[in-house]
Amino acid sequence: MFKTSQLAVAALICLGLVVAPAFAGGDRIINDRDTVILHGNVHPQARPENDAGPADPALPMERMILTLRLPPDRQSELDKFLARQQDPASPDFHRWLAPEEFRARFAPDPADVASAERWLAGQGFVIDEIGKGGTWINFSGPVAAVERAFHTRIRRYRDGAGIRQGNADEPSIPAGLADLVAGIVSLHNFPRRPMHTNLRTAPQGSPLPAFTSGSTHYLAPADFATIYNVNPLYAKGLSGTGQSIAIVGRTHPPASNWSTFRATMGLPANPPVVVVNGADPGDLGGGEDNEADLDVEWSGAVARDATILFVTSKSTTTTDGVDLSAQYIVNNNLAPVMSTSFGQCEAQLGRTERTFYNNLWQQAAAQGITSFVSSGDAGAAGCNAGSDSTGSGSAVNGLASTPYNVAVGGTQFSEGVGSYWSANNGTGYGSALGYIPEVAWNESGSVSGGTGLWSTGGGVSAYFAKPSWQSAPGVPADGKRDVPDVSLSAAGHDGYLVQTQNALYVIGGTSASSPAFAGLMALVVQGTGQRQGNPNQRLYQLAAAQFSGTGVGIFHDTTSGNNSVPGVPGYASAAGYDLATGLGSVDAAQLVTNWIPDFALAAAPVTLTIPQRSSATTTVTSTVYGNFNSAVALSATSLPAGVTAGFAPSSITAPGAGSSLLTLSVAATTVPGSYQVLLTGSGGANTHTIPVSITVVPVYDLTASVAGNTGGTIAPASVAVAAGGSASFTVTPAAGYALATLTDNGTDVTGAVSGGVYTVSGVAGPHSIVAGFTPIVFPVQVSVTGGGSVTPTAATVSYGGSITFTLTPAEGFRIAGVTDNGVAVNWTESPPGAFSYRIDNVTAPHDVAVTFQAIPAVPALPPHAVSLLLVAAVLGACSLRRKTKP
Repeated sequence: MFKTSQLAVAALICLGLVVAPAFAGGDRIINDRDTVILHGNVHPQARPENDAGPADPALPMERMILTLRLPPDRQSELDKFLARQQDPASPDFHRWLAPEEFRARFAPDPADVASAERWLAGQGFVIDEIGKGGTWINFSGPVAAVERAFHTRIRRYRDGAGIRQGNADEPSIPAGLADLVAGIVSLHNFPRRPMHTNLRTAPQGSPLPAFTSGSTHYLAPADFATIYNVNPLYAKGLSGTGQSIAIVGRTHPPASNWSTFRATMGLPANPPVVVVNGADPGDLGGGEDNEADLDVEWSGAVARDATILFVTSKSTTTTDGVDLSAQYIVNNNLAPVMSTSFGQCEAQLGRTERTFYNNLWQQAAAQGITSFVSSGDAGAAGCNAGSDSTGSGSAVNGLASTPYNVAVGGTQFSEGVGSYWSANNGTGYGSALGYIPEVAWNESGSVSGGTGLWSTGGGVSAYFAKPSWQSAPGVPADGKRDVPDVSLSAAGHDGYLVQTQNALYVIGGTSASSPAFAGLMALVVQGTGQRQGNPNQRLYQLAAAQFSGTGVGIFHDTTSGNNSVPGVPGYASAAGYDLATGLGSVDAAQLVTNWIPDFALAAAPVTLTIPQRSSATTTVTSTVYGNFNSAVALSATSLPAGVTAGFAPSSITAPGAGSSLLTLSVAATTVPGSYQVLLTGSGGANTHTIPVSITVVPVYDLTASVAGNTGGTIAPASVAVAAGGSASFTVTPAAGYALATLTDNGTDVTGAVSGGVYTVSGVAGPHSIVAGFTPIVFPVQVSVTGGGSVTPTAATVSYGGSITFTLTPAEGFRIAGVTDNGVAVNWTESPPGAFSYRIDNVTAPHDVAVTFQAIPAVPALPPHAVSLLLVAAVLGACSLRRKTKP
């Protein structure tokens, strides 16, 4: 309702009783009679043939948006700042602004904004809100005030949905505001078009259907996660936790559909939050609810643990609720990611509306908000609806064609004769087996079996110049902003399952691909821990590297299909970028992993046990991703006293992929205990630190010696052993010696020697080991048989020594034999009649046996026998002498 006083002011203005010029903002002069026309702000549907008469002068025109221009010098500085925000080498990299900071740095001077505000109030308008970023003023007033202030006529027009209101003439503003005011966003209520296909009923039944119908397959969240490789991210905990996605809406559907969808699809209970901006639009039902449900359900299906903020605004007779909801999200810096599934071609938007969205998305980018916008569902005929039968000319969605948003197109799965779907469902009703080849989405009347204009929106902007970041193989050298940037599945052929109007349906369109991509970006934000702002520079960098053969495979490049529709030739998919699907769809895991040019450090092993006076090694590896290209310098900190670190090499050369051997050396003085050493790699603008755990254990000295230093050896003489360790000592007696005793710290451990080795286990302190050796002696015993004696009869002889036995036969006895350990041996007689036996080099016991035998008696001879013997002896001697005579 407008106050009577305000209407009175308007009447006075009309009668000329309130006279301009007015003075505001210093020397700014505002003269209502000196005006400039704002060309390009009449909607194409506001044509005479559609005219249904004048609008009621008292009809409220609420929440109109006065869009302000950024001063040229500040626009130039903003452009540079936005570039620095995406430059990892800049101090402004990812330094996002609050809306108030944006206003202070880049918006028009507050005095100028105040002058515009006073002028509006002077025209009888109510100021609803001034943007925190300082680039717009929302105001309301009756039709009469609008017509007087802006020198236009508000008429009623027929369209297919009923009666609309709109300005019949180009509006005008005072020349004193021309450098400040870009115009009024909208003086009509021709609505933005939701970018989704018609609903199809999904098969119903009990138990729940398999969501597969012949050659047509329905996308469940589990299918999407399989096809676009999101599952590895979920496995790592990247599911949107702690993130939020704002969805642009203009209806207020029941939340029961959302909870039913999540329960049906096996998603965690995570109720979306509804934010009503101003008057509640209520539940508009039909296609409006279909759009809202699709966006909310599928942004949350991809980023399943993110908070989905559904922002809804009631459309007025002059401003679309889409504009108000998008404005609210940016003005309140509501979320790091947002998605808009509505559109209108650039020509239908008009100049001021294009400026509004250009300004809004660039402010969003400066604040770190990533804005996804559907590219459209009518192929190259962006001014038409997908349900139209013939296109009216080439055009693109003006909400998606600014340089500051991501335009999301659509693909279509090309299953062919391949087997990409399981006959059975898994968890969450998923049946996709893996990635499915894609072509440009085109189900229009241009292809067999198609109808209407249903196809991915794409083409060349007629108004926006090509941004510097839009460079990759395949990007046309046309000097214009090309759309889309990326794509995801959008075809009804394998449509998205959506719970809407209290039932399960199938739907398609870029209204599905945009919120789904917003869900993926929420995972990027979670994975990097940072807002991303306008991510196009990074998307095109990654694509350029991949398409030129130097980067990883992030994008599924669509090289088949087109977005030609009846009446409008479109663009063919080709290698690299194309105007049908942009850079293509993505492998989500690769996208998130490679998003920021970076490196990752790892160490193996990560746990080391190091004795004092010792060292240990671990291999430090640097893995690069996202086209990182810099040397990585390595260092170690948090080293305990007495521990030193050495890297070989100390720096991993560019591009930063490789390994280094880290040696940690522990001094004898280092206090035993557990420590965490921090290993840091620094390269480019990035630094990463990883921990390595070390346990320093005490070392004890074990010494070994020989008592008297004779009789043998024990080795080693000393050894240092870590606590809990063991050491072995070899005991070696010298020749003629044997181990007598072995003591360990004074305790006799002789019995612990095995095979000449003594082992100390479980060392818990120092050890002093002493070996004692004793000479070896052997017993020598004598046994005598018969008449005689042997001396000595028993003795002990040292190893290697000798002993002599005297053998004395008794009268009438002789030595019959001598044995030593059972073996017959010789004895000696020297001098005659003195007998002995000698044993040399004694190395074993000896048992000597001596046998004496009686000498037999000789019988007596007769006298003549003796004489004969004597004669024989004499003769024999003579004979011998003769033989020896020469």
